[in-house]
Formats: sequence, C-alpha cells, structure tokens
Amino acid sequence: MHSNFRRRTLALAALATALFAGSTAFAQDKNTLKVGVSVGNGEQIFEVVKKVAAKDGLNIQVVVFNDYQLPNAALASGDLDANAFQHQPFLDNQNKARGFDIVPVGLTITAPLGFYSRKIKSIDQLPEGASVGIQNDPSNGNRALLLLQQAGLITLKPEAVKNNNATPLDVVTNPKKLKLVALDAAQLPRSLDDLTIASINNDYAEKAGLSLNKDAVIKESPKSPYANLIAVRRADKDKPWAKRLVAAYQSPEVKSFIETQFKGSLVPAF
Repeated sequence: MHSNFRRRTLALAALATALFAGSTAFAQDKNTLKVGVSVGNGEQIFEVVKKVAAKDGLNIQVVVFNDYQLPNAALASGDLDANAFQHQPFLDNQNKARGFDIVPVGLTITAPLGFYSRKIKSIDQLPEGASVGIQNDPSNGNRALLLLQQAGLITLKPEAVKNNNATPLDVVTNPKKLKLVALDAAQLPRSLDDLTIASINNDYAEKAGLSLNKDAVIKESPKSPYANLIAVRRADKDKPWAKRLVAAYQSPEVKSFIETQFKGSLVPAF
C-alpha cells in the first residue's frame, strides 16, 4: 500500500514537472519577431507569412532593406531576430568576410537571375564591345558570370566555376570583347540606360518594373541551386520561435500565393 502510494506520488510529481517545464518553455518562447526582408517581392510574400503566423500567436514585424549588405549586419547585432533575403553562397561569403555566425533554418524561394536591357530585345542582338553590368558582391557576381558562360558569351577558368568564386579576372575567352562592369546590386537597375545589358536580382528587377519572363534577355533555370533561405544567429537555430517562423513561411497558403502571384518568376523552394 505504502509502495503504491509512493509510486503514484512520484508519477504525479514527474508529470507536474514536465507540465511546468513545457509551460515555462512556451512562456520563454518569443511571440514577436523582427524579420528583415529585401524590398519588393520579399515584402509581398511576408504579408501572407504574417497572417499565417498570427494564427499561431506569432507576431512578425517586417523590416525592409534595399541594400543586401545590411540585413546580416542587423541580424548579427541583434536588431533583427531573423532575415529572409539571401541564398547560401551569399551567406557563406558574408560569414567568412565579416565574421558573422549566421545559419539557415529553412528554405523559402528560388528567384532565377536575369540579364535585362533597354537597348536590345534578344541576346542575339548583343553587339561587340557591349557594356555588361554584373553585381560586385562575390556570390552574385559569380552567379552572373556563370549565366554569361551558359549563354555562350564567355568562358571561365574551370577551377573558378568549380569553386563558385568566379570574378572578371577568371574570364579566359571573351569573343565579343564584352566590357564587364561590376556595380552594387541595387545600382544595376538605375544603370540600365548606361549599360547594354545588366544582371539584376529578382527583387530589384520587380521594383524597377521588369519581369523575368517578359523582359529578361538571359535567365537562369528555375532549378537554379540558389534557393533563398531564412537565417538566424547560430544561438537561436533550435529555438521554438525559429521553427514556428519556418512553418509559417512553408505553409500551403504561402506556397499557393507564390505560385499564383509570381507565375514562375519566383519558385517555392520547399
């Protein structure tokens, strides 16, 4: 009798401890998050993410950036809880170059890169000596050069292609004598009048009124390896709120919105 009573008492105590621990963990979980996104389609998508997250009691405050160099610095300094604007090669480069300790927690979209022009309608019309704008950050600059190589306009050193770190110095053949002009990603749409073609990231292209499907003279395949992601500080990667944020983004509602709204110019990567 005494033994049974003691066992029941211990079991109840264990249950109470587990319930208390669970409620404490829930209480300690953040219910308001600041998330950095890039101007344009990132804003649009997160309006839907916010509504889905709200059903789970998660309040998302969106902070919009128009410069790719800022969101990781803001995250690393604690001004943001997460960001959603970059692909893995860009994050890897920023971690290495700036000493950040930021990690991915979930995939979002693939945004195929395109080259755009106000002077030609088809890449077949590209003249000799044309000025070609590419991004001056290592990951997107490499990506733009790979796209030029895929279009047969240049060839790159095989080692640079293998290592995903090609720069204009790695161009080994350039039959059209193209002039490669490296500029900040945000500046490229504003420089279209001065360039023959320019590589423009999807969010900046959209802001400039350019459509990947209608206006790009060269474009990546939707199956590009450059899937964007949600990133957090390493110390937060296993926090419940991080999992809730990813779940809200990777919901059927958000997937349907991306497919309906962007019609292939953005592709869900989850």
